[in-house]
Amino acid sequence: MSLKARINDDMKAAMRARETERLGTIRLLLAAIKQREVDERIELDDTAVLAVVEKLLKQRKDSITQFEQAGRDDLVQKEQAEVEVLKVYMPAALSEAEVAAAVQQAVTETGAAGPQDMGKVMGVLKAKLAGRADMTAVSAQVKAALAK
Repeated sequence: MSLKARINDDMKAAMRARETERLGTIRLLLAAIKQREVDERIELDDTAVLAVVEKLLKQRKDSITQFEQAGRDDLVQKEQAEVEVLKVYMPAALSEAEVAAAVQQAVTETGAAGPQDMGKVMGVLKAKLAGRADMTAVSAQVKAALAK
């Protein structure tokens, strides 16, 4: 079953169970997926759907930070609930050791010699680690590995 079909099934289940908050978040996700499909005139595969989920998660985390600074605990809780619903659709996250191993493997694969080769290494890692690791942290690890 594709990820998009699973999301549709979850929406129907949330409707039947009358879970309004969960249903709202799933509808938001489906709307974002549909918007991207219409904009690009393509049918999204699982990888592209994951990218949409990842983008929505990042937006929610940014909102949480801003709401915490503004002292809006009610909105923080709403955003955190949405994050929990969206996390269900993400693949299992990699551990720090697994990410470090992937970084080392990518550095040796590409033959990277210094910071100027960071783009090559990140290109390889982005394909391998998409949705399974925070790419900001991966970027920092690559920078450290190439600085040696």
